[in-house]
Amino acid sequence: MYAIIAVGMADDRTRRKATVNKDGMIGERAASVGEHWFAPAPFGLLVCDAADRLVAANPAAERALAPVEARPGEAFEALLDALGASGAVDLAGQAAADWARSLAGRLGQAVATWEIARADGRVFRVQEQRLADGGRLTALADISDAREDERRMQRLATIGIALSAEKDLGGLLEMILLEAKAIANADGGTIYLVREAAAENRPDGPIDRRTGGARRHRDRRVAAATAPEGMAERRVAQRRGPRDRRRPRQQLEFAIVRNDTLGVALGGTTGESIAFPPIALYDPGTGAPNFGNIATYAAITGESVNIPDAYNAAGFDFSGTRRFDAMNGYRSTSFLTIPMRNKGDEVIGVLQLINARDRAAGQVVPFDSRHQRMIKSLASQAAVTVDNKLLLDAQRRLFEALIKLIATAIDQKSPYTGGHCARVPALTEMIAEAACRAESGPFRSFDLTPDERFELHVAGWLHDCGKITTPEYIVDKSTKLETIYDRIQTVDVRFEVLKREAEIAYLRGLAEDGADPSAQTTAFEARLVQLDEDRAFLREANIGGEFLDPAKVERIKRIAAERWRGPDGIERELLSEEEVYNLSISRGTLTAEERHVMNEHITLTIQMLEQLPFPRGLRRVPEYAGGHHEKMDGTGFPRGLRREQMSIPARIMAIADIFEALTAGDRPYKKAKTLSESMAIMTRMRDADHIDPDLFALFVESGVYRDYATRFLRSEQIDEVDHGRVLAKATGRGG
Repeated sequence: MYAIIAVGMADDRTRRKATVNKDGMIGERAASVGEHWFAPAPFGLLVCDAADRLVAANPAAERALAPVEARPGEAFEALLDALGASGAVDLAGQAAADWARSLAGRLGQAVATWEIARADGRVFRVQEQRLADGGRLTALADISDAREDERRMQRLATIGIALSAEKDLGGLLEMILLEAKAIANADGGTIYLVREAAAENRPDGPIDRRTGGARRHRDRRVAAATAPEGMAERRVAQRRGPRDRRRPRQQLEFAIVRNDTLGVALGGTTGESIAFPPIALYDPGTGAPNFGNIATYAAITGESVNIPDAYNAAGFDFSGTRRFDAMNGYRSTSFLTIPMRNKGDEVIGVLQLINARDRAAGQVVPFDSRHQRMIKSLASQAAVTVDNKLLLDAQRRLFEALIKLIATAIDQKSPYTGGHCARVPALTEMIAEAACRAESGPFRSFDLTPDERFELHVAGWLHDCGKITTPEYIVDKSTKLETIYDRIQTVDVRFEVLKREAEIAYLRGLAEDGADPSAQTTAFEARLVQLDEDRAFLREANIGGEFLDPAKVERIKRIAAERWRGPDGIERELLSEEEVYNLSISRGTLTAEERHVMNEHITLTIQMLEQLPFPRGLRRVPEYAGGHHEKMDGTGFPRGLRREQMSIPARIMAIADIFEALTAGDRPYKKAKTLSESMAIMTRMRDADHIDPDLFALFVESGVYRDYATRFLRSEQIDEVDHGRVLAKATGRGG
């Protein structure tokens, strides 16, 4: 006729005991239930009669039901009513009787199970079974911790997904720290990353670079002598493993710092830098491991450390913590320090939390062991993600360094193009940024993601990589007659020979009978003037320019017809056909054949880049880099693409390449153009449909050209540009 209600931490053993005692052996007093297990049971037990009135309650039950008093003879429904009124049980807005009847409706089943959520956050699982004599057996198990663990595990899974999606290292570290703080309800926290110290901080003395040698044995001895009290038996070498290559030059750098009470938020997405100096893992002088600091201890040994009260902790130096507390009116109490291990079991960082807070009362408490396990799991998961991010960042830096190495090597091939491969990507990115900022016009919807910006950055640095195969004599051809040397010097010698021959003829003429000295002198001097003028003209023609008048070409041919006698005694024309051909170049210093070889660099650029296995985020590098010699009307090279066939980044790079070439001060065949001169030339190119008119308008209106000039041009090149005149004929076609 009686039922036993188990309240609290019930398990299978508890329920079996309750079942054994359900068959009428329960009397009016709790003692008759079996004092040997009823009163001292660590779980709460209630004894109710068939009318659901309380017969007895053991001490554990009374504590579990507090603040409601479990009085014998009280109806179960009244007990519920009292619990609801106290706020200990959420009755979901129902009267206690209705709530009890709704529960009773479930008892038609052999076993009924449901949960009760208390207002204080505790959760009980209720299991009831109808008994043969009409009574029931009810067990209440406190599953609050289990539910909390389930929620945290679900949260860890969610965090794992979020961590894998975060691409910014600062944002990633911030997410890790904030989640760890939330799990433990910690007031503050720090994430340190293991970094290499500067070379000057490395300790003197040899190190066995294969195994660690004496360093590893010394670590073991020092660990035994200096480890915190109770930890002296731990051996660092055992924690580090045979593959560990950690060197005494390593240190912990502050990556992110948070403290809610003090309002401190440094690193991460805040943009606030961290001024705290790094902490050496090893003494820079002796190489001894730094076990005095709790964070470095965790990094060196790979052990987690949970300290209830820093002010009473033995073995660690908290003097800096005390000074910080005194300066800021703070009290650092509980510390939880967990090493972050990657999948290679190497410690890449340390996660440290400070001052766990009781969720109900708010006071500082030690870190709970369950929280420690979950945060350790989070730290392990996060370490793999952080390590992957660090490796990706390192690979990207290496990749970018190799790209710049190639570009620098190309620039170094010729002193006349030095810096071109660096200036073009800079200007390209400046124009692209202006297009991304545009809030109106044809580029209002244009934008680039960080990955797309990097893709354009790479393309800019590689846009001339094909020049690595261009012969130096073409790249370095500073004058029209230059091969291994500038052959204008040879032409000068020939003119000296002609002047010598004229002088000889003049002297011989004077020696002849009946000679007219005055006439001969006048003719001789006129000949010298003519030769000097012709030589000066050829020297000027030898310098490349933007245009060579046809009349000047005819003069070159007339001069070439002069006859001179070489050291072999053979008379020949002053200039060879090849020399006349070179001096007649109308633009620049390259012949058509040489220009073809030079232009081949863009074809080779495309071929070289298309052979590289670029990942998805860099697959448009060949397109961007290979389009900077295309023209909007389809007359460019190498593919003859029209405007609509080119992407906006490719068109941007075409403008950047032209403007850089016009303003460059290192071209031997031309003088560096001023801003106004360059804009005038580019205006004509726009009108000829060679460059994108909308991008050119953006280039002018945004002031990018002037920002570039401030960074890269000489002061005498920077003059005023009439925007109205430059933009007068701009068309308004979309991008």
